[in-house]
Amino acid sequence: MTMKSISLLFLLLNISLGWAEPDIQKANLRFPFDLPKGNGAWIRPTVGQIWPKPQLEQPTDNFMVLRPNDFHFQITGHTCDILEEAIHRYYNLIFFPPRGSGTSKRFQKLSNKYSMTWEKNENFRGYLDTVILNVMQPCEKLPSLNMDEHYEIKIDTTDRPREGIILGQSVWGILRGLESFSQLVYSSQNGIAFQINSTMIMDFPRFPHRGLLLDSSRHFLPLPVIKDNLDLMAQNKLNVFHWHITDDPAFPYESRKFPSLSQLGSFNPYSHVYSPSDVEDVIQYARMRGIRVIPEFDTPGHTQSWGPGSPGLLTPCYKKDGTKDNFFGPINPVPAKNYKFLREFFAEIFQVFPDAYVHLGGDEVDFSCWASNPEIKSFMKQQGWEQDFARLEQFYMQRLINVTQDVTKGEMRYLVWQEVIDNNVVLPTNTVIHVWKDGNNFHDELARVTKFGYRTVLSSPWYLNYINYGVDWDRYYLAEPLSFNGTESQKRLVIGGEACMWGEFIDAVSVTSITWPRASAVAERLWSSASTNDPRLAAPRLEEHRCRLLRRGFNVNPINGVSYCDIEW
Repeated sequence: MTMKSISLLFLLLNISLGWAEPDIQKANLRFPFDLPKGNGAWIRPTVGQIWPKPQLEQPTDNFMVLRPNDFHFQITGHTCDILEEAIHRYYNLIFFPPRGSGTSKRFQKLSNKYSMTWEKNENFRGYLDTVILNVMQPCEKLPSLNMDEHYEIKIDTTDRPREGIILGQSVWGILRGLESFSQLVYSSQNGIAFQINSTMIMDFPRFPHRGLLLDSSRHFLPLPVIKDNLDLMAQNKLNVFHWHITDDPAFPYESRKFPSLSQLGSFNPYSHVYSPSDVEDVIQYARMRGIRVIPEFDTPGHTQSWGPGSPGLLTPCYKKDGTKDNFFGPINPVPAKNYKFLREFFAEIFQVFPDAYVHLGGDEVDFSCWASNPEIKSFMKQQGWEQDFARLEQFYMQRLINVTQDVTKGEMRYLVWQEVIDNNVVLPTNTVIHVWKDGNNFHDELARVTKFGYRTVLSSPWYLNYINYGVDWDRYYLAEPLSFNGTESQKRLVIGGEACMWGEFIDAVSVTSITWPRASAVAERLWSSASTNDPRLAAPRLEEHRCRLLRRGFNVNPINGVSYCDIEW
């Protein structure tokens, strides 16, 4: 065979095996924007723009310069541990990020030599050495569904020339304002100075519930990984960490009252569990960033990992010939002792997790094991329910709610997956229904749930664990939660949404890079105005934001195809 024949064969093999030339790859990938001609990045990033986009922003071309050695935040009004820690955190993020402190070093060495390059600029307004933080109300200890996240930023405005101030009624608003302020600061073209444009911002979230679900059952997520994602949530103004902490594969939550659950139900009881101090660490880390932690303990299904540590809890399954099978189904809803266990378990959960809300799950209950079990069949016959196992699920959920309401004196609040309401379970009126099915075809379910008068959280279009080759964030960005047919009162019942990162094929190695900055698209949809909905306008800001997150030390994936950042991972 000649060399020419070998080369031709190798080319054909490359194409048949998917090792195509770049032009063929480009034709097959999904890129929703116009590809630029020539060399360079496909999307060019903005400079000093905020993600998520504020509700009202009035920037100018005038700018001020921040000097690391002279700059400080000055607290006026109320203060607390949350604010005191935040000012140190944001000072370091601005001037000494983990992978981008070069500007600070260059400024300290070269500012005297090169200061004329900005001082002679006609738009230079002076040095911003102090930014006032004005918290108007006493700090709340814990973030909540009703927390006030409004804030204002004034940098060299007409009423405060050459000054900077961040105002908020609450400490939560100041946290969001600090994040926006940190994003307004950018490096000068020569990479020596920290600049910020004269700007006025008035901002607030569109929805109060803006969450991220992480799954620590299917793959254990160590504390540093969870904390990285909490930092990223704060830097995208998400405020709910939905901790899907247990499921069929593993029970990593270490219960004080029932230690056998994790001892027998986790992947490894010594290395793959969350101790009480670990859980408290996560809650406090989130609190300091204005993030609620809502745990999910999904029942009656998704509970295989509960069984080894709680004998008799799960339903024994039977074969068609009436003999016992060697596996178990969902929680057995008949024995009274199971509700005693659940009462004591959720009493502990309510004490450990300070948020009023607990996610009870309730999805994907497999009725086949219930239908095979003689005890359950006898119970169903006594109740006159025949084969209507949705009635049995309703019975279970109602008793679970009754015992948890009793043990928490009516203070526990609930989220449940949509199947619970789809199966006609009667729920407390303050229950939040979590809609997750049907991808982008969620509209009928939202209309149905809100017509019943329940508040609703949406996740259907935001399952980030489904990966596409090419750009996919625009799909999340364009999913509009209020685009269903319903009255204004129905639409007011949609309190927000959550991006979900399920863990079947995601672990600590990949969860951060795959989640971010794709979750940033969901964050802007839930924070910014409904009219902020053009991916073409958003793409350059998102490109800048991705580089910003890299500079801050997070291994986040490229988001818009071919690109580069000044600081690479």
